[in-house]
Amino acid sequence: MKLGSIETAEKLFWEMPEKNLVTWNTMISGYVENSRAEAACNHAGLLDLGTDYFNSMRKDYGVEPKPDHYSCMVDLLSRAGKLDEAVDLIKKSPFKPHPAIYGTLLGACRIHKNTKIAEFAAKNLLDLDPTSAAAYVQLANVYAATNKWNDVARVRQLMNRSNVVKTPGYSWIDVKNIVHEFRSGDRIHPHLGSIHEKLNELEEKMKLAGYVPDLECALHDVGEAEKKQLLLRHSEKLAIAYGLMKLPPGVPIRVFKNLRICADCHRAAKCISEIEKREIIVRDTTRFHHFKDGSCSCRDYW
Repeated sequence: MKLGSIETAEKLFWEMPEKNLVTWNTMISGYVENSRAEAACNHAGLLDLGTDYFNSMRKDYGVEPKPDHYSCMVDLLSRAGKLDEAVDLIKKSPFKPHPAIYGTLLGACRIHKNTKIAEFAAKNLLDLDPTSAAAYVQLANVYAATNKWNDVARVRQLMNRSNVVKTPGYSWIDVKNIVHEFRSGDRIHPHLGSIHEKLNELEEKMKLAGYVPDLECALHDVGEAEKKQLLLRHSEKLAIAYGLMKLPPGVPIRVFKNLRICADCHRAAKCISEIEKREIIVRDTTRFHHFKDGSCSCRDYW
């Protein structure tokens, strides 16, 4: 399951003579990470069903929700755009909120461009963890998404004064038992010239297929042309291009990433999977994304 090989995992599971809590939970977790919606409301955005399950815990089964259950509900509400309801649930929770709840809320604020709640979430997150790079970065991203570049600069200055360092994003791919690592705007990999040629070639094909870059994912105050180039050099795209160059036709491309995949790379990977007739599997911090024939297993919800 941790490689995204769902069919193989299922085969092994059903061949087991005995199944226990560990094996069942392994399968459930695997289905969650691979976007099999029947196993997880939160990972599929099933707000109504998730709310019913949450409410039925206490009412129908006498089971008191724990902090993780509140976190899942905050995530569901936040990503559905019900940010005020998410804040209300946090305030009603009998538990002291942990940083992940505010991080979840803050991440959703960028999608829904809500700076007011983003500031509330960032303040609480920093109160709990003053060294949290995620709080500063996510807040800066919300400001960038709403073109408040002065506020972006102010947040970055606060980071510098607090000696908080952002974790750089990188992706890696295994080719012939050698792990190749890429960072956004990579300048180190020995085959960068060929990789850039491949990306330029892909870009032309993608344009013809209807791909339009999501410029909101380029979080820099630069012109449109520069933003497009920055997006084209994201670490996921570099790794995917290298995989296309080096792996035999028909072999799935498996890319791993230390941060959540951005919306533009997600859009591009769908397009590339269709025009190159290649399955692309990207494992980010949230789940596996299985890109095939122009669509993703997450149904664009992650």
